[in-house]
Amino acid sequence: MDKKISHYFIEDDTLAPHIETFSYYYKDMKFSLCSNSGIFSPGHVDSETDILIKSLPALSGKLLDLGCGYGVIGIVLGKYFGLDVTLADINQRALECAKTNCEKNDFSAEIIKTDCFENIKECFDAITLNPPIHAGKQVMFNMYEGAWRHLRPGGKFYVVIQKKHGAESTAKMLEKLFGNCESIYKKKGIFVFECAK
Repeated sequence: MDKKISHYFIEDDTLAPHIETFSYYYKDMKFSLCSNSGIFSPGHVDSETDILIKSLPALSGKLLDLGCGYGVIGIVLGKYFGLDVTLADINQRALECAKTNCEKNDFSAEIIKTDCFENIKECFDAITLNPPIHAGKQVMFNMYEGAWRHLRPGGKFYVVIQKKHGAESTAKMLEKLFGNCESIYKKKGIFVFECAK
């Protein structure tokens, strides 16, 4: 595994800080972002996150960006659609970058340090997730179950996952939890699933 990333879903204070700034474009909007060592996808928005953002329908209401990293999903969608956004992650460095990125893009969001849904009490109209694959299937499934519990009636859960990382088992689990699971993107082994509560 990349030494700069380490295990991005845990705390790793041994890594020297390495701040990188970069731009991200969504429709007609440009976003200025920063990342650090020890968090997921430093220096660029990874392809799965980019696909997730660009595959979603128009959103409204309250959005939870679960496992937010440096906050790109919540900030981009929140700013574009005018959403009430909560950014949640277990990694303190990631949350510090998310706070900075909110400031850089003149956006306000609630930022919560939490292990999965441990410190999240409210419910949402939409939840997005690019799951921490290397944390293991049980952690991912716990996130799916938590998402179902923390959606308002009619709320939507969106998750991006590669076939080689368990898209099939994810689809089965989501179908079991929600009673529905639609592929809104499917290309080159990458899936974006939409589930409605």
